[in-house]
Amino acid sequence: MEYNERLARFRQGHVNPFDRDEIDSQTEGKDPPKDGVKAEIFSSEIKSQNSDPPMDLGLAEDHFSRPVGLFVASDVEQLKLAIEECKRLILELPEHSEKQKDAVVKLIHLRLKLQELQDPEEDEPNLQVMLEHRFSKEKSKSVKQMCDKCSTIIWGLIQTWYTCTGCYYRCHSKCMSLINKPCVRSKVSHQSEYELNICPEIGLDKQDYRCSECRTPISLRGIPNEARQCDYTGQYYCSSCHWNDTAIVPARVIHNWEFEPRKVCRSSMRYLALMMPRPVLRLKEINPLLFNFVEDLVEIRLQDRQHFVENDDMYSLQDLIDTSNGRLSCSLTEIHTTFAKHIKLDCEGLLL
Repeated sequence: MEYNERLARFRQGHVNPFDRDEIDSQTEGKDPPKDGVKAEIFSSEIKSQNSDPPMDLGLAEDHFSRPVGLFVASDVEQLKLAIEECKRLILELPEHSEKQKDAVVKLIHLRLKLQELQDPEEDEPNLQVMLEHRFSKEKSKSVKQMCDKCSTIIWGLIQTWYTCTGCYYRCHSKCMSLINKPCVRSKVSHQSEYELNICPEIGLDKQDYRCSECRTPISLRGIPNEARQCDYTGQYYCSSCHWNDTAIVPARVIHNWEFEPRKVCRSSMRYLALMMPRPVLRLKEINPLLFNFVEDLVEIRLQDRQHFVENDDMYSLQDLIDTSNGRLSCSLTEIHTTFAKHIKLDCEGLLL
């Protein structure tokens, strides 16, 4: 009997607070619960709650939240606080435990949600033209790239990004208005020639201790920014314009027959990639002794490649690379054999 009375009083404490008629009808004519019973009920509730505390980091479904697009500063601040709390919780939980793994997953979702609030997706045009770049909107949502402007990760899942169809410059949509570098393909079209001096350094003092491209202050000590030398231009760049990419430098190939990739800045890397198939190297004038040193070059001069048909003095950087690794000689020998067979045996014009 005492148990039923406690259960009734417990249910009475959990009646819908907006239904006053129901509360009055249930409480009418009954004595108020004793303090001891009420304290016992609440103490049991607290114990049950503290036995397995829920991990609420703001990811639970909320049907009454504001619609997307009506974000205020407090939303971002609350997410930042939740992220810090989640990071603290991850450090406190036992390592490799299931709860720690769940906390890591929730931390990732919180950060993605914060990024979405700070950079909401907008309707962007599929094609934009700027500084001779032709930017095409990327459709892929799973590829992770780096923004060439701000040097941070492009999260394709939640961020809009573009790629130049000419020089493959990549950037966030929010960074496009900050771009100050023209398309490298335009330079290739208007100035198809290489720097043929090996690492023509002029010194940081001639650059006023600033990045050669964006004019950011730099120094070899790394204060305020690290100075990185481009082996192709010989000039110094900041870490945003020079990512330590490597490329084969034409001057080293022509003068030293050296094909080891060297560190170059981003713009040089794109320029060299676009220039590689272009036959612009006149070896007879630049370094005629190279033919005495590299026997394969003599054989190639006697055979066919499309630009060799028009002018056997012009070479592309790709020709020299293929010569070094032996691929060009093999492919040209095969082409020569096919043409010779056609001329001597199969050509109906000659047979007539």
